[in-house]
Amino acid sequence: MAKSTIYSALDLRDGFYQILMRESDIALTAVSTPSGMLWEWLVMPQGLKNAPATFNRCVTHLLCSVRDFDDVFVHSRAVNGKTDVEMHKEHLRKLLGLMRKHKLYANLNKCIFGVSEIPILGCLVGKNGVRSDPEKVRVISEWSTLSNVKELRQFLGLATYLCKYVENYAGKIRPLSQLLKKEAEWKWTAECQQAFDSVKQGLTEAPIMAVADQDRPFHVVCDASDFAIGCALMQHDHEGRDRVVYYQSRQLSGSRRISRNGWRDGCRSSQSTTSGLNAVADALSRRPDYAVKTTDANWIGVERVSAPSSSLIDDVKAAYASDADAKQLLSYASAPSDEARRKLAPHLRARAHRYRVHGGLLLYSAVDDDVIRIVVPNDYDLRMRIMYEYHDAPTAGHPGREKIYVLLTRDFYWNHQYKWVRKLRFNHFRHRRSVGSPSLWTLSLVFRLTVSGGLVSWSL
Repeated sequence: MAKSTIYSALDLRDGFYQILMRESDIALTAVSTPSGMLWEWLVMPQGLKNAPATFNRCVTHLLCSVRDFDDVFVHSRAVNGKTDVEMHKEHLRKLLGLMRKHKLYANLNKCIFGVSEIPILGCLVGKNGVRSDPEKVRVISEWSTLSNVKELRQFLGLATYLCKYVENYAGKIRPLSQLLKKEAEWKWTAECQQAFDSVKQGLTEAPIMAVADQDRPFHVVCDASDFAIGCALMQHDHEGRDRVVYYQSRQLSGSRRISRNGWRDGCRSSQSTTSGLNAVADALSRRPDYAVKTTDANWIGVERVSAPSSSLIDDVKAAYASDADAKQLLSYASAPSDEARRKLAPHLRARAHRYRVHGGLLLYSAVDDDVIRIVVPNDYDLRMRIMYEYHDAPTAGHPGREKIYVLLTRDFYWNHQYKWVRKLRFNHFRHRRSVGSPSLWTLSLVFRLTVSGGLVSWSL
């Protein structure tokens, strides 16, 4: 609808009743009445499980791009020397011709023709942009002071429906949302009144949002506080003005606030840092599909920030000495030959060709991919440490079991990895995190190889 200047809206009359029932299914719609008679539906009744999908598919097929469920919106602008009114008339004739052809009937009392602004899904869309429904805003602005939890829920229900028009909505309502907690005692304080008035003022003075133009670039403005995060989707209009398309915000849960505070001391009085010195931020760009294809495929290394006394890579190498299978595979992969293969244990021979050695690390590659993984020896503590880091590291995002398995198998390999992941106890993770650290956390990044070359992933 961007750049359009004139709008019309058509409402189909009793949309479900305009679709005929298939003759073989009519008997399935029979209903019994108090008089004892059975009645059958000849058209699609309300309440059928697949009725909404059937109607939507029908309108989509018959009216193509000029459909939106039971409402049809027509928006036009001047094109090819024709005025917006002339183009709008052509669009309406085409639409009404399709409706006549397929015998679709509109409710004239609900139709709107040739206006500069139309109501759509609780908002008003026009040539100047998108704005909230004035009637809903009036109800919010005239809302009296709240006196109990029920009234608070009613107020927040309507206000949250309109939250996309308010900057930092989640931060503004925090004092009010605290009153909704089970253990909270109802106490209307000055802070609550200020939040209440702030929400009403924000909706009353809400800006007119821009209609998203797919031909222009978007940019996002982000912000965060101690208890909430927010962002605004922005776009420059045809006059070069920076306009808001959508506001969004959310409050941080208790666990997110705690994990966020772990980095506060490290960020205090800090300057911009680049490359490997800013590994936490740089980790976001080290996805496998961002791999640099020209990097030497025979290189593997470790980068450290506040390096611990013993890195993960060194622990893996040291643990090979206590694993009989790993020692055999290291010996074979260092100098592969038929004689060395025959000396391997029988259960190792079938996959012996998939192993190789580089820099004291035993590497493994599967048949169905080109990814080279670090082999982890049979050490319970070491394997648990690796899985723990994939779940609880600041850049991991606390994924579930399935996600941990996917991430883990990109970089490491040992037998029956999925069984190990399934045995994880996430309450153990939470306990370890809650214990805290007496100093700033340390971080080690271990990078893996691919046959195509490049550092294609990171792991902690």
